[in-house]
Amino acid sequence: MKQFGKVAVLAGGQSAEREVSLRSGAAVLEALCDAGVDAFLFDTAEQSLLKLANMQVDRAFIALHGRGGEDGQVQAVLEVMGIPYTGSGVLACALTMDKSKTKALWHGVGLPTAAAATVTAKELNSVDCAELLARLGGKVMVKPAHEGSSIGMGLASNADELAKALAEAARFDGDMLVEAWLSGPEYTVAVLGDEALPAIKVQTPNAFYDYAAKYQANSTQYICPAELADEQENNVRQLALAAFKAVGCEGWGRVDMMMDSAGQLQLLELNTVPGMTTKSLVPMAAKQVGLSFSALVLKVLATTLDA
Repeated sequence: MKQFGKVAVLAGGQSAEREVSLRSGAAVLEALCDAGVDAFLFDTAEQSLLKLANMQVDRAFIALHGRGGEDGQVQAVLEVMGIPYTGSGVLACALTMDKSKTKALWHGVGLPTAAAATVTAKELNSVDCAELLARLGGKVMVKPAHEGSSIGMGLASNADELAKALAEAARFDGDMLVEAWLSGPEYTVAVLGDEALPAIKVQTPNAFYDYAAKYQANSTQYICPAELADEQENNVRQLALAAFKAVGCEGWGRVDMMMDSAGQLQLLELNTVPGMTTKSLVPMAAKQVGLSFSALVLKVLATTLDA
């Protein structure tokens, strides 16, 4: 473990995903310490990241979710300080934090993603909700463009619901993504290095996979292996890898997708710092290929050795 040197586990932060990040950071820290790595937790909301420059830190494990941690800001500061870190670089993090721009890039390179429109805060009071709804098929999902963990998401199937969903999403962001509703099953695929891990099928009795379904409910089912035929499993994994590489991601991440009513896969979003809590999905997929939580954490950290 000496090759890793002193490791700062960056967690917490000030985003809407702070509590989830603290849980991820605590789990990662415990795994590193149990493995004999010299690691400590560093909450970026409690002290300046610049303090790391004087702490003889050899590398950083980023467990910060959301803005201020997953959007390239922390990565840029670490680059300037010359501290290797886990996950993708500045550009890929900044891009994938913006769901609208990520979808536009995927669409531009020919990867499948559901039809969508972006509404800005300036347009909020003037948008024609009925027209927008009709253009996107009559039922939509509204998301803050720069948030994760399903925070601020809402479902709408009429103009009044859309207006309310936009207003709710606007509490968290200045850009709201309005995406055509996908009725098929949802899949998530973890990417570790150049490998896509086994797909996980997500099932919830909720109207959609919201924050409560992710972190609070016991009724959400995570099925891995994902009950797919070999060819379908391969297609899901290959699409995840293509989506990951298209935006320049590296190290590790997680790609979410759903099937539409015609059974075609459609990309949703990409997470460059996936959750690492007891309910998180990347550890679940890793377990299917024989990687314990501790082994997964060490493998992610090992990606910094070539940095």
